[in-house]
Amino acid sequence: MSAALIDALAVPVRALAWLGRQGTRAIAALVVIGIALPPLGEWLRPYVTEAIFLLLCVSFLRVDLLALRDQLRRPGIVLAATAWTLVAVPAIVGIFCLVTGADRHSPDLFLALMLQAVASPMMASPALAALMGLDSTLVLITLVTGTALVPLTAPLFAYVFLGATLTLSPLALGVKLVLILAGSLGVAAAIRALVGVAAIRRHKEPIDGINILILLVFVSAVMGSVAGDLWSDPLQVAGLTLLAFAIFFALVGATMLVFRRLGYERALALGLLVSQRNMGLMVAATGGALPGLTWLYFALSQFPIYLSPQLLKPMVGRLGAGGPKPAPP
Repeated sequence: MSAALIDALAVPVRALAWLGRQGTRAIAALVVIGIALPPLGEWLRPYVTEAIFLLLCVSFLRVDLLALRDQLRRPGIVLAATAWTLVAVPAIVGIFCLVTGADRHSPDLFLALMLQAVASPMMASPALAALMGLDSTLVLITLVTGTALVPLTAPLFAYVFLGATLTLSPLALGVKLVLILAGSLGVAAAIRALVGVAAIRRHKEPIDGINILILLVFVSAVMGSVAGDLWSDPLQVAGLTLLAFAIFFALVGATMLVFRRLGYERALALGLLVSQRNMGLMVAATGGALPGLTWLYFALSQFPIYLSPQLLKPMVGRLGAGGPKPAPP
């Protein structure tokens, strides 16, 4: 490689590294950009599926295989956590919606809640858990197992609860999920083999910067309608925002209660994982063919996700102050 080419690449690499170092500040800025520039969201919305695919590639690219193997030595906890997030949560949400009549009163909101419930956890959950000082390895292995199984569980619950509400058939949903996940995993594996794990770790900050740029596409697409909806119907936006935060904290609290015997730290780590659903994967699998209210709820539900480090900080601080200890084995 010539010196001129190296110099030419150095500038964008340094820019990406700087962007990657901004971390949560950059993510917060993306939310502001997405709300403030609705035309950008309209322009980028057709590329949401491609953006989600690339985000998954980056996430699989950085999976720590050693941490995965270590956690697999105790599969019982992982299996229980996976069953909770992929089976129990969508079943509880679906039954609750049917009992309360949400499926009849607001089919579009019901669709949003069910797609949120059947989704696997977000790929960024291990990084957020590590950032908060929680057990990221348990989060990571549960994320991997959940992501691997969601093409089986999501179509099942879509068939049981959504039926004709979802324009995409459950079988087609499962096939698209398999293609997206298998394809992104294959691309990530090829890159790992080509450049090596050491190089990936060495270029962590530029990769973070690339991740943020890709995330701009997704955030802008889902946030593009928020400003207009807030102006036209502020009460609806306020109600959906409160609902998004209520569901977030309900999932955290219920998960901590179910896994309390694992100890406060692990239960909180799993609560963080379960509360952050990969709705972007569902958007990609459905091709973005969703009603306006469903898009709006997806957009507003990003707020508790992006604010989770700050929202859960008091609970993490309790650990440092000598919070509850793990139950004896």
